[in-house]
Amino acid sequence: MSTVNSVTEQLTSAGQAIEHDSFAIIDAEAGPCRYSEVQWPIVRRMIHANADFEFNGLTDFHPEAVSAGIAAMLRGGTPVVADVEMICSGLSAPRLAHFGMRAHQFISDADVIAQAQAENTTRAVQAMRKAQRQGLLDGAIVGIGNAPTALIELVRLVREEGVRPALVVGMPVGFVSAAESKDLMAGLDAVPWIVIRGRKGGSTLVVAALHALLALAEARQQALASTRA
Repeated sequence: MSTVNSVTEQLTSAGQAIEHDSFAIIDAEAGPCRYSEVQWPIVRRMIHANADFEFNGLTDFHPEAVSAGIAAMLRGGTPVVADVEMICSGLSAPRLAHFGMRAHQFISDADVIAQAQAENTTRAVQAMRKAQRQGLLDGAIVGIGNAPTALIELVRLVREEGVRPALVVGMPVGFVSAAESKDLMAGLDAVPWIVIRGRKGGSTLVVAALHALLALAEARQQALASTRA
């Protein structure tokens, strides 16, 4: 029986071979790591996306992060709320569709821009607030790769308004408040999270982490189906 996921793998055998060979090289060069069996595939795919082995160590997980992310995907229809359009564009539409998922972002909406100007805040802050007003954050997977202020606002919404995403993938990159925003997220126990410590991050890494989670969810789905057969 093939061990290749039918939905979350490359679409050709040549593509699959290249990706699997890349993962094998990363495994060999990374050596022993502190991550669990389900955490490492996420870190490995992030390394694969950027060819940067520092993510082996910089990436931190809430104890329930992976299980919460997989459960949210297997529920079906779980929204992905992103801080920027790049994440939505980078996510594989067929992989999301397999779980009935859809990605949302509001950073360029006219009302978001107008409210940010009126309140002298960032568009990212107002985009998170709009997602909350639309009822998208509770139970969602939230991916933040660009805007530290989006992650800071999400932490506020969790603390002050009781918002409860299923999982937060918080990886904003930058020099102003990026490291601090991730430390704030990692200080929460009520919401599962995956963060990159320090200044590094980016939308590409959020996409890589979510694709790894989708692959883990499909593997779990296949395992459950085989036990019922």
